[in-house]
Amino acid sequence: MTDLINLMNDLLWGSILVYLLVGVGVYFTVRLGFIQFRHFGHMFSVLKNSRKADNAGISSFQALCTSLAARVGTGNMAGVAVALTAGGPGAIFWMWLIAMLGMATSFAESTLAQLYKTKDNDGNYRGGPAYYMEKGLGMRWMGVLFSIFLIIAFGLVFNAVQANSIAGAMNTAFGWDETYVGIAVVMLSAVIIFGGIKRIARVAEMIVPAMALLYLLLALFVVFANIEKLPAILSLIFKSAFGLQEAAAGGLGYAIAQAMINGIKRGLFSNEAGMGSAPNAAASATPYPPHPASQGYVQMLGVFMDTIVICSATVAIILMSGEYVPHGEITGIELTQAALSSQVGSWGGVFVAIAIFFFAFTSIIANYSYAETNLIFLEHNHKAGLGIFRIIVLGMVMFGAVASLPIVWSLADVSMGMMAIVNLVAILLLSGIVIKLAKDYNRQLKAGKVPTFDSNDFPELKSQLEDGIWDNSKKES
Repeated sequence: MTDLINLMNDLLWGSILVYLLVGVGVYFTVRLGFIQFRHFGHMFSVLKNSRKADNAGISSFQALCTSLAARVGTGNMAGVAVALTAGGPGAIFWMWLIAMLGMATSFAESTLAQLYKTKDNDGNYRGGPAYYMEKGLGMRWMGVLFSIFLIIAFGLVFNAVQANSIAGAMNTAFGWDETYVGIAVVMLSAVIIFGGIKRIARVAEMIVPAMALLYLLLALFVVFANIEKLPAILSLIFKSAFGLQEAAAGGLGYAIAQAMINGIKRGLFSNEAGMGSAPNAAASATPYPPHPASQGYVQMLGVFMDTIVICSATVAIILMSGEYVPHGEITGIELTQAALSSQVGSWGGVFVAIAIFFFAFTSIIANYSYAETNLIFLEHNHKAGLGIFRIIVLGMVMFGAVASLPIVWSLADVSMGMMAIVNLVAILLLSGIVIKLAKDYNRQLKAGKVPTFDSNDFPELKSQLEDGIWDNSKKES
């Protein structure tokens, strides 16, 4: 079984996904006119008005926090350490690059998710890749395939990964038994996920910004305490990315390949751009400005905050600590804890344990919300299987707390890769609509108007859109 998983990983990440992710990122970056750079400031402008919501949706800020809850977790702390150990410092360059390209990809998928959203039987907005595959492409079979991959990845495997990191961190910091930690996480998760999507959004809104800010402040303290090391570390990252450190030893091609594969793999796991996960949160929002593209800007910001800001904070802590050993035995969350402890004392490991608990716990509940949306898609808006599914999810959380790290990470990589391929194909097929929506939004913005979507301006889309979702957008604005 392990050999089969590793073979699939080598096939997916050794060639297919690396080219597909980079290619799609470049394509949308060019087609959208380098939107992530030209409109970098506008992402923050959209966020200023992100607290508005109606009865059917969560606010844009809550949608951002929910997507960040899923993004910010083991990928930012444990995943960065794994990438450094396996791929060298050069992996960080490729992690940054895939994030910058991924911002454009994230704009595309989140804009489409907003456009094709629906309402469930409780009157809440639902949507995501499965929905735009069915409505935009007329391919329900493709949406079903995506939903199955997402439920396996986010509902089951990724939650095992997050629980694994929580249990490991608590055991390292406090010596707590992984089994008891797993039971505690299961009980807390149950309280939140049985409360539905709005409770999940409220919890994410409270925890994620506070923990992210505290973690960044601690990272800044480490950077300023070691500021003289910063030029050498940046030089090391860029030299390693292109194999310049290894060229003399004759391992140039292998070194570059390892840096690329590990950087892109861990970068995608962290920021999720193109994977099709964050659009499930984006679709749940009441957008302001009332235009699908506004959620594209919000989720672009999410990718930037996750990888360029929070992952870089972990990189700084590890590389400035002197604890990093290429291909060393200490990796994952243990390396991050050791690095921080060497800088601030023993309480650094305790802080990382607490941070990983909150980041990973919010990831579990956000991941569940994505899976729930896709289960509802599969059940044609009925919720008969939700109770059973919630129990299965909690079972996987318990499994993750006591399972070994390598096989859990490998399962996560396979399920994530299959999901990403299906989604990337879909957004390429729908790219013409993304470009039209972006142009419509920016035309109104340049005219000094609040960008507002009017389905009458897109007669070719009217038959594809859910009745009552966008009909009154002009009136409401």
